Amino acid sequence: MDYREAGVNVEAGRDFVQQIRSLVQSTHRSEVLGKFGGFSGCFQLPTGYKEPVLVSGTDGVGTKLKLAQALNSHETVGIDLVAMCVNDILTSGAEPLFFLDYLATGKLNSEQLTSVVAGIAEGCRQSGAALLGGETAEMPGFYQLGEYDLAGFCVGIVEKSQMLDGSQVNVGDVAIGLASQGVHSNGFSLVRKIISDRQLDWSESPDSLGGQSLGENLLTPTQIYVKPVLEARAGINIHGMAHITGGGLPENLPRCLGKDQSIRINPGSWKIPPIFPWLAEMGKVSAEAMYNTFNMGIGFVLLVPPDQAEQTVRWFESQKIAAYTIGEVISGTGELVGVPETLQE
Repeated sequence: MDYREAGVNVEAGRDFVQQIRSLVQSTHRSEVLGKFGGFSGCFQLPTGYKEPVLVSGTDGVGTKLKLAQALNSHETVGIDLVAMCVNDILTSGAEPLFFLDYLATGKLNSEQLTSVVAGIAEGCRQSGAALLGGETAEMPGFYQLGEYDLAGFCVGIVEKSQMLDGSQVNVGDVAIGLASQGVHSNGFSLVRKIISDRQLDWSESPDSLGGQSLGENLLTPTQIYVKPVLEARAGINIHGMAHITGGGLPENLPRCLGKDQSIRINPGSWKIPPIFPWLAEMGKVSAEAMYNTFNMGIGFVLLVPPDQAEQTVRWFESQKIAAYTIGEVISGTGELVGVPETLQE
């Protein structure tokens, strides 16, 4: 016997690495050191920091991958992978420096996985992070033919005096919600159950989606907010930030608050994308469960002084990201107040 007979093709793995070489190198920054294909990735810290703090984050894409694999559409899940990591570290005020991926599959399909890596590279370019390295694992018997899983890890940097940790947030600060591009990368176990239980097909096009199929709508990648938010900090005094992922607004928005603070949101102050009411109707999902599972149209939230709220909204609209004044910080014990009881409120 040899390794190939056990289901692992080492030569195909080497060829795959060469195929993605240009994709990886297209993301590199001047601080990247060393050659492609080494045992580790090396990155020199940028200059100009007095007290640099490194900020790290890791995440995956979840069962959204099942949809990508069912539709044989792999171009965007790599963007999701990067977005879930870089948006998280952005909440501390960090600029992403570099990203690493872990890709595991049952049998290496170069065309399929090159599409995945192309998406990862695109996410890195959008966020300004270098794709510094990664690992591709061929694991026959662990994943079925055509299946793969993704995990990502990123490191960013922020000046210690500019790091956000909740202590900067004041009662009266205004919450500015930045629009999501749809479901993003959370709640897909519920999405898939709704589709399965109703015996629906990903190719169906509900009237409310304006001609898009369910598959097209749901594979829309997670918005990467990094560059417009970091640029906004140059002229806007941002006191806190939250990435709205699993657990929705109720779980994630209070995470950026300071001591003895809560936040009140104003139902109806932003536009809920039509995919969410459709899912609620098809699955008979309560408003409470919807808000505790999905982002409901708000992918990222900034807390700013009241006198800078209008400026903040205008800035993000100039960057082609819809922004809404959705609430304010109040005295409290760390909860979200005002979650609507129905999706129509």
